[in-house]
Amino acid sequence: MDLRRQLGEPSDLGHVGAEAIFGALFERGTVPLPSVRTIGRILERRGALDGARRLRRPSPPPGWYLPEVSARRAELDSIDAVEGLAIKDGPYMEVLNAVSLHGGLVGSWPRAEAVTAAWVVERLIAHWRGVGLPSYARFDNDTVFTGPHYHPDTVGRVMRLCLSLGIVPVFAPPREAGFQAMIENDNGPWQAKVWARFTFTTPGQVQEQSDRFVAASRGHRSERIDAAPLRRAFPEDWELDLQAHPRGRIIFLRRTDAAGAVRVLERTFAVDPRWVHRLTRVELDLDAGKMRCFALRRREPAVQPLLKEIDHRMPKRKFRE
Repeated sequence: MDLRRQLGEPSDLGHVGAEAIFGALFERGTVPLPSVRTIGRILERRGALDGARRLRRPSPPPGWYLPEVSARRAELDSIDAVEGLAIKDGPYMEVLNAVSLHGGLVGSWPRAEAVTAAWVVERLIAHWRGVGLPSYARFDNDTVFTGPHYHPDTVGRVMRLCLSLGIVPVFAPPREAGFQAMIENDNGPWQAKVWARFTFTTPGQVQEQSDRFVAASRGHRSERIDAAPLRRAFPEDWELDLQAHPRGRIIFLRRTDAAGAVRVLERTFAVDPRWVHRLTRVELDLDAGKMRCFALRRREPAVQPLLKEIDHRMPKRKFRE
């Protein structure tokens, strides 16, 4: 430590690290000569290192942005589509994938046509009839899931399906690397275990292999699926009425702008000028006509204070696509 102080005072460069100390001891002919690593460990034990180690905080729990999901009191299904899959000398394929957060319950539906909102609704109805209803369903902000973006306060077909079944639709922050990575990872197993492993010549072969993968995956994860939060039974005698005024809740995960405002349903809402460029959970309560904005921090995932409550009622108008 004395040599470190001596090097720091007259040195033009100001180098006082392990390598500088090693060089000074070498020039003095010190025997035995400790290695650079040994000197570094001595400095670390004495708290004499100038550099600060990066503090790595633990990752927040799965579904941390939804308290019920994080506490494993509710299940969340992630739904996403993969585009641009081409069969050699054949048609382009797209696939709709679903996977539950806690149970890992998968569903995959490839098709040789574009994924549309009406087709997504058909697939999700069949899927949820078979496996039960989650409490939440998470999507990205593609118009297939949200509905058209050219009119404000638009509640699309897929959202109306969820609300009709008592499922809360959740939309990830646009262009948010972390949340988009979550959704993209949901598609990873199907692409790795089905699409990348085999050579397909017809869409029927893709469908057949996809069905086999889904069945095998559910069997492999049966214990995990059984241990997941309970899913509700699909209601009997239920029919989707797209003209019914939407009821329930819609959640938008958003990042505030430089003024502390969020963009939801093609409208801008002021939240908090002190909460700028920060994650926010925006809960639209359609029945109460209220929009509640909660602060989100990965560093403190359990602390989600209410930032602002905004009056906002959805207009009553006919459903059109």
